[in-house]
Amino acid sequence: MKLHFMEFLFGKNYTLHKTSKLVLLITFSLTVLATIPLFYPSLGYPIFLLRNYSQSSPSNDMKDGIQEEPINHIPKRENCDIFTSGEWVPNPGAPYYTNTTCWAIHEHQNCMKYGRPDTDFIKWRWKPDGCELPIFNPAQFFEIVRGKSMAFVGDSLARNQMQSLICLLSRVVYPVDASYTTDENFKRWSYTNYNFTLATFWTPHLITSKEADANDPTHTGLFNLYLDEFNQDWTNQIEEFNYVIISVGHWFFRPTIFYENHKIVGCNYCLLYNVTDLTMFYGYRKAFRTAFRAINSLENYYGVTFLRTFAPKHFENGKWNEGGNCLRTRPFRSNETTLNGTDLELYMVQLEEFKVAEREGKKKGLKFRLLDITPATILRPDGHPCRYGHWPQENVTLYNDCVHWCLPGPIDTWNYFLLEMLKMEGVRLADEKIHSSIDRKQRI
Repeated sequence: MKLHFMEFLFGKNYTLHKTSKLVLLITFSLTVLATIPLFYPSLGYPIFLLRNYSQSSPSNDMKDGIQEEPINHIPKRENCDIFTSGEWVPNPGAPYYTNTTCWAIHEHQNCMKYGRPDTDFIKWRWKPDGCELPIFNPAQFFEIVRGKSMAFVGDSLARNQMQSLICLLSRVVYPVDASYTTDENFKRWSYTNYNFTLATFWTPHLITSKEADANDPTHTGLFNLYLDEFNQDWTNQIEEFNYVIISVGHWFFRPTIFYENHKIVGCNYCLLYNVTDLTMFYGYRKAFRTAFRAINSLENYYGVTFLRTFAPKHFENGKWNEGGNCLRTRPFRSNETTLNGTDLELYMVQLEEFKVAEREGKKKGLKFRLLDITPATILRPDGHPCRYGHWPQENVTLYNDCVHWCLPGPIDTWNYFLLEMLKMEGVRLADEKIHSSIDRKQRI
């Protein structure tokens, strides 16, 4: 039987002597492959992290056993990972919309309007190693989301991504305003021809937060974060949505006071007497944990939750308030930079808390997916507005913006990723229906 199996793999001319050697080789290889995970549990994370994070250990605040299972988030096209390994390559056909054809671009992301002299930053596409990431197809997107709804939950970068999506879809049709309020932080757009609703919920910390008491001079510029409290501005509304995309990050760099059970437990750079500095990572982890707990506690939520990972900033020659800028005009090659420092820590916190939430969600039949934009985005220092988010002669105090993204620009690729993930959801659903049908037949 072994000989027949080897003949099937390698042809009938394979001798018995060679077969015996091959059996030993296969046995040895399987032993090695079975042993590797015991020594390298981090292989559950995207492979590009290993060289950057091997010297660090996960936070003691992690759930036990979080690294034992790989994060199953990778859509496959021809057996390759579209997220974590690839290069930006020239795309002379881009862009697929402009600042004159799409009205959804906010002024401070309208880089072409405000005189950015180069245009090469809009003429690149992400090329994963071993496969292709298709150009965004708006007609295909609409067919997938027909009769459904999608919400972007988070900060201004979440809104930035939603604006990109509106612009990409504008090649087919524009939406109409279907908002329930005049508050620009809670917008709803309706694509009536497809019965599709797009919404944004402003929540820069995901949890309940507010500016500290302005009348207390010791609290000037501080934010109070209630780390164990759901932000009901969005948690009370997402049950009606089929897809929920959550993402926050950069607001946690601000000085904050942390509350749990209505008591101060620490802060991040608050400089208050007798208050322990717990660092931004403490608040960041707790915020995601609470947000995921809120989603998993909803009785009537059956949607797919996407965590859009951290989008790195690209300040050079100084911090954001110390003259830092982002003047590069080309992407990095993958061997020219790495994710490190604070950005890496924030990314790892997301992966760790996502895994806990995914595991808990499975118990209720909920679906969590990782929209992993970080590896590709770290390579795009050329895609920010920098000083081209306003007129040079304007008498305003504005810092160089190396956090948000020009539209059109690299952020459009986040929605390319999203469309591929929606396609995979369709494949998964079809597989589930097939397996369910087979199970019923077997029971009968």
